[in-house]
Amino acid sequence: MNLELSLDQLIRWLNTPLFSVGETDVNAMRIVGLVLILILSWWAARMIERTMVRLSSGRKTGMSDSALYALGRIMRYVIWIIGSVIGLSFIGFDLGSLAIMGGALGVGIGFGLQNIFSNLISGIIILLEKTLKVGDFVDLESGVMGRVAEINMRYTRIITNDAVDVLVPNSEFINGRVVNWTFGDSLRRIRVPFGVAYGTDKDMVRDVVLEAARSIEDTVEDATHQTEVWLVSFGESSLDFELLVWVGESGVRAPGRMLAKYLWAVETALSGAQIEIPFPQRDLHVRSGRLEVAMPEPADQGRPA
Repeated sequence: MNLELSLDQLIRWLNTPLFSVGETDVNAMRIVGLVLILILSWWAARMIERTMVRLSSGRKTGMSDSALYALGRIMRYVIWIIGSVIGLSFIGFDLGSLAIMGGALGVGIGFGLQNIFSNLISGIIILLEKTLKVGDFVDLESGVMGRVAEINMRYTRIITNDAVDVLVPNSEFINGRVVNWTFGDSLRRIRVPFGVAYGTDKDMVRDVVLEAARSIEDTVEDATHQTEVWLVSFGESSLDFELLVWVGESGVRAPGRMLAKYLWAVETALSGAQIEIPFPQRDLHVRSGRLEVAMPEPADQGRPA
């Protein structure tokens, strides 16, 4: 008897109106139902996204990893929206009043929320266009360079080569310049500048530097990707060359490290071949106790320094 009385009291308390939304009385039962619906929708969205990740890792479909990632994220957000609408309907919220809220929200956007919505729309565009994928190595106009680790609705997480996580607003990828080093091809060509003294045998410089470049394990060379050495200019104190070399994906993701490796190898090879790497020089003339610095004339740049 006491148990039945307690259940009746609990039911009456759950059905007691706490507040009103428009013409609908909201009680504890409706609130509990709203919370359960939201938790269920978040759980279902999370499970679907995890299923997409497993399909990607198991190669059980013909879709690419980026397509599965984008599809999982989009389905996740769609389920969130559907669950929220169902939850609002359950507590008696009149969805027709969303038009009024939309007008108020539009005023709010005009006062400062436009950046948030811009990033949300940009995130959807990135996921649908697939111009940016998880794992791509990018260089942004702002100077951020690194690997794309995660694409969210508002921001994209980039991990730099120094293991620093940078959260970049999605609108930056839509409105700014983005260099995607791994978008269409995993091979990229890098340029390594260096100079030698005037009078040095150019053919010997080319042979020595080519041999040094080919000794680096990341160097890629085949019928369409050739390692070259170009004479690019006549400097004030040196013949200026460039080593043009193709590197694989591991080298593309660490351009600073690769440049340092090639510079190290080039300097070692030139020193071993007794080829001088000059430093800026000036001719000094002393007249009447006065020190003068004479700049070399353009016509004299062809003679040995």
